[in-house]
Amino acid sequence: MNRKEEILRLIEEGYTTAKELARYFDVSLMTIYRTLRELEEEGKIIRRHGTIELKKEEELKENTCAVCGKDVDLRLAFIYILKGGKKVHTCCAHCGLIAYRTLNSDKVEMAITRDFISCNPVNAFAAVYVVGSSVSPCCNPPAFVFAEKETAEKFAKGFGGYITDFSEAVVKMEELMKKGQRVDINI
Repeated sequence: MNRKEEILRLIEEGYTTAKELARYFDVSLMTIYRTLRELEEEGKIIRRHGTIELKKEEELKENTCAVCGKDVDLRLAFIYILKGGKKVHTCCAHCGLIAYRTLNSDKVEMAITRDFISCNPVNAFAAVYVVGSSVSPCCNPPAFVFAEKETAEKFAKGFGGYITDFSEAVVKMEELMKKGQRVDINI
């Protein structure tokens, strides 16, 4: 069993601090912190105010982006609802657009996100997108969602970017991303 697996087992058994883990492995705190940072980046643990917890499976799916692993902020979230009720959560429109190419579109029943200005829910397939602007609230290259084309135009006038519909936004995002970069979706 490698150190990461052992740490996960120990946390499950009740170890809650880096000091306890450092003592157990007889290594420096810095060594433990490096391993904990890796586990946190992999989305397996949560560090809060000096304590360590395992992420629960439900939290992993709903609170973690299926594309990049970031925490999902509901103001920017992009959610696909698949046939059978399964949901795929992403942290922002950027990851939502990337996820669509990876998901089997025949299995997608609907996609919900929020208007960037009003935060009102919108049908992601009927929304207007600004892709590749000069500002980024989450992932790069950025993508913003708007319920109205007029609002998207005003945003793009101030911050740049391409105004598109959903299908074109998926293609544009793909163009802006590095060619050949593989994206795995965790569902």
